[in-house]
Amino acid sequence: MKRDRRPVLITDARQSPKAELRYREIRYVLMMSVRAVCLVVAAILVSARVPLLWLWLPICFVGMLVVPWLAVIWANDRLSREPHWLGHRLRRHATVNEPAALSTAEAPRVIDADE
Repeated sequence: MKRDRRPVLITDARQSPKAELRYREIRYVLMMSVRAVCLVVAAILVSARVPLLWLWLPICFVGMLVVPWLAVIWANDRLSREPHWLGHRLRRHATVNEPAALSTAEAPRVIDADE
């Protein structure tokens, strides 16, 4: 069996489940902190009787209602398999000058644990 001589891009590898969970936990805590800030700001605005209170309070209430909902949805959502940043897309779709022997080789077989 011939080995494929093309290098494996480690940037295409998925994050470990532990790292992915940590990322989702940090994102959840940050979003819930935004909710707490909205609550504190609303309380300060009411007690200080600021002008345009009718405008600021709904903004704070939307932050207190929508942000927790999004935080829970995003915390339970797994990260996508494909990275979406532009640099990765450019690198992946860029044409590489490969030697003729490597360009005619068949694609490597991928074994996925999810299947």
